Amino acid sequence: MKSLIALLAFLAAPLALHAGEDSGLRSLMTGDDSRGWEGVGRLDIAGASFCTGALIADNLVLTAAHCLYDKTTGRRYAPEEIEFLAGWRAGRAEAYRGARRAVAHPDFLPDGDDRASDLALIELDQPIRNARVAPFATGKLPFLTREVGVVSYAHDRAEMPSMQNVCHVLGRSKASLVLDCDVDFGSSGAPVFDFSTGTPRIVSVVSAKAFSGEIEVSLGTDLVAPLEELRAMLAAEGDGVFSRVRPTVTTLESNAAANRTGAKFVRP
Repeated sequence: MKSLIALLAFLAAPLALHAGEDSGLRSLMTGDDSRGWEGVGRLDIAGASFCTGALIADNLVLTAAHCLYDKTTGRRYAPEEIEFLAGWRAGRAEAYRGARRAVAHPDFLPDGDDRASDLALIELDQPIRNARVAPFATGKLPFLTREVGVVSYAHDRAEMPSMQNVCHVLGRSKASLVLDCDVDFGSSGAPVFDFSTGTPRIVSVVSAKAFSGEIEVSLGTDLVAPLEELRAMLAAEGDGVFSRVRPTVTTLESNAAANRTGAKFVRP
């Protein structure tokens, strides 16, 4: 898969968009449909865009690092501009929380092409202690496992999550998983689940969509080691970690964003 990524697109979505054509995913429309998935929520960012996030502790949300940056200016969003809507469906959430702190992986560069470090943790301003909103376990994708699932929001299904029970791991590009999961703008940060043990475990996070030749694919971040680094950053003494990692950002035009490897980025 040396030449597999011809184009990458960040998947944060404009906030004020409405449902459109059927995405091919199963919408979690009712309480019964959503049961067990309330820990996946919509991250509303600065009143202008949204991503998907997943609860991995009663006060921690896992998402993609690029969701913490304004895609046009490269500005890092302040915690008070971020809100997590747990189990958001049809205009209501199981829990509403602001952000106290947020950390992006130190190797993440907003204008880079390495998706493996596109990971962030958001510490909520208050824990979610609601029996209906359970955090998800995290872990490494078993070596022989090729089937995964995704629960996500997107620009054409912003008002309720959708689930793809089965999509596939096609391979790896550097430390990123290459998947055939159906994702779109707004799916950034969506949890990729392994079901092989019988209990859903997050094994990756959706970072971008791309093309391998003419085939559309999605990219998921590596998880175990980067997540441990993020936990360590949050555990560090004091609250200054939010501003500690500020990568140099180059604003790229959507029609002329070539990096050194020739991959072209589209920032919708």
